[in-house]
Amino acid sequence: MASSTAAAAAVTSLLPPPVGAERPVPQGRLLFRASRAGSRPLRLNPARHHGLSPAPRAAKAVEAGKADHLNVMIAGAPASGKGTQCELIKAKYGLVHISAGDLLRAEIATGTDNGKQAKEFMEKGQLVPDEIVVNMVKGRLLQPDAQEKGWLLDGYPRSYSQAMALETLGIRPDIFILLDVPDELLVERVVGRRLDPETGKIYHLKYSPPENEEIASRLTQRFDDTEEKVKLRLQTHYQNIESLVSIYEDVIVKVNGNTTVEGVFGEIEKLLTSSLDKKTEMVGS
Repeated sequence: MASSTAAAAAVTSLLPPPVGAERPVPQGRLLFRASRAGSRPLRLNPARHHGLSPAPRAAKAVEAGKADHLNVMIAGAPASGKGTQCELIKAKYGLVHISAGDLLRAEIATGTDNGKQAKEFMEKGQLVPDEIVVNMVKGRLLQPDAQEKGWLLDGYPRSYSQAMALETLGIRPDIFILLDVPDELLVERVVGRRLDPETGKIYHLKYSPPENEEIASRLTQRFDDTEEKVKLRLQTHYQNIESLVSIYEDVIVKVNGNTTVEGVFGEIEKLLTSSLDKKTEMVGS
């Protein structure tokens, strides 16, 4: 199990690199360390993003969305709880959960044309080009289940070029959920994580400690679950989000992730229900 976890991390690291900085704070506002030249606040207009009006940027959707389902993008820093929320969203709304990393692994395993091309780059130790991953995502979104049920695109796109490639194809979400958790809490969550190499179970020294000393004695820590590495990953995450704001500013909504799992999902549920109601009204008018 530990080896499969390492393999998954290796594949994810070979996805196209996103384009890094200061953590976002008060609600409705994001602050990023965009460059050495200085910081600048990027404001998400609450009236616009809570209205969830469709953007005019994409001239034509891959296929006209139905009023009874949603197309959702979700992003969050490492340890923001995004994986848990994706499972809850999928269960509640029946959306098809699509992760670029999982998709890449699946296409390589089944030997599709895109998978074969991606494998060639990976075997050379090179990054998989955006074009290949975008084609994979497009192909998955065009499958009948995603068209009928709606989709939940997890952690992708991660850069301006990736987002624009989707825009060119007419692939655009009804809503983009951004989980917002303070950096100090994210660091604590990551640094305290431990893996049981025998069972593959993930523990946390503070929030979910091992059941006994025998398990505790064999727990291991991922090489990149250190404070220094986490802070670098957070810088990359914030830079990625900054690069996407200009494209998704009218559908992006920041959700406070610094509460219980149920509390976070409750807020997401309100937003998705509101978005679905609005989409139904627009289709019916």
